[in-house]
Amino acid sequence: MNAITPNMPQGHGGPATKQRTARRFPRLPLVLGLGLIGFTFSAIIFGMTTGIGVMQEVSGKPQAIRDIIVAGTHDTEITVFDARSGQVISSLSPTEGGFVRGSLRGLTRIRQVAGTPLDQPYRIIKWESGAVSLSDTATGERIYLNAFGPDHAAAYEQLLASRGNEKP
Repeated sequence: MNAITPNMPQGHGGPATKQRTARRFPRLPLVLGLGLIGFTFSAIIFGMTTGIGVMQEVSGKPQAIRDIIVAGTHDTEITVFDARSGQVISSLSPTEGGFVRGSLRGLTRIRQVAGTPLDQPYRIIKWESGAVSLSDTATGERIYLNAFGPDHAAAYEQLLASRGNEKP
């Protein structure tokens, strides 16, 4: 007992009466929860060992590759150069190329965080499956552009095809 609550014994959670009994957690929800966790782990292991039910991105072999270098900032004109020839591929005013600007800005931010040089080229790849990806040669990051919709992938495909396709 203590001075603040005289009917409450020290160290217990409630009054010391005969009506209060300890309750157990119901077993059925506990058993069902553990069963669900066991089933989930079993399904994951089954899928990893057999390959059944596992989704894989099969892109095939590269059909066209182009390395590009980008000059400019997000609020000025962006100029895209071919990394090998130095030829200007495209110029985008501040009101054009919103998706191209946004994706390159994200990859540039990753470069800054990683401390890698900002002047390394980016790589656009068109795959056998028709997918288009944008890779950062400095950090190894890769974005599959088809995940953002066909119009956004087409914006990079235009940069790839503006001077004929270069075979790998």
